[in-house]
Amino acid sequence: MDHQQILVRNNVQVTGSGTQYLIFAHGFGCDQNMWRFVAPAFEDHYKVVLFDFVGSGRSDIRAYNPVRYSDLDGYAQDVLDICEALGIRDAIFVGHSVGAMIGILASIRRPEYFERLILIGPSARYLNDLPDYIGGFEREDLLALMDMMDKNYRGWASYLAPVIMGNPGRPELSGELEQSFCATDPKVARRFAEATFLSDYRDALGKVTVPSLILQCAEDVIAPLEAGAYIHTHMPDSEFQLMDATGHCPHMSHPDETIQLIQAYLASARAGQSSESTR
Repeated sequence: MDHQQILVRNNVQVTGSGTQYLIFAHGFGCDQNMWRFVAPAFEDHYKVVLFDFVGSGRSDIRAYNPVRYSDLDGYAQDVLDICEALGIRDAIFVGHSVGAMIGILASIRRPEYFERLILIGPSARYLNDLPDYIGGFEREDLLALMDMMDKNYRGWASYLAPVIMGNPGRPELSGELEQSFCATDPKVARRFAEATFLSDYRDALGKVTVPSLILQCAEDVIAPLEAGAYIHTHMPDSEFQLMDATGHCPHMSHPDETIQLIQAYLASARAGQSSESTR
């Protein structure tokens, strides 16, 4: 697949006037439009890259291969393909939810493509593995949700969207997420859900060499505090920030705080690099 085909496949959009690339990766059931409250804040200083994972948004559904996308490695390869197509090196990668874990996997394969990772609501494993690990879900509960996807997809979307979004006082946000779910092919969404929620990438964390920031929301039932803390503890050179934002999608519900924390982290990183260069 040539570079132009890759950009079409993932509906890649590049804006901004900077020299360094900043890549935004959406989460399960979402698309690049979910970044619309955050991405523009970085366009003055970065080349901002937005894209849709295959099967989501306006990606080319003809490129969907159930074998390639049976686990997150296929999606991580898509990220690397995009980097190669755009000639990206030393990018800032911002990933939400499963997009964060996809970025982690991509960085392990090709660390030279990434300068830093910013991980919003990440989880290396959604299933509990008691007593040593809390992911937030029991296997029976996740299997029941997937069974609901098969039997009543719209009912599943209507139930899960407000659970993921949180912030019950702002029903328009969960309504948008529900519409995004419903815009996805149910079979593709079902496979992506299995690849996401039944995965276990805890062993990958120690292989990461790229510095990272973990942004953890309060009252996040999808990626609880323990899941974010586990990643911080087991992933080298990571920083952990507990947000005031609640729910699982702070880039939609609390964009100002999300922007401020990302900007502060990047400014601190630049200051550290300047200090080292003057020694």
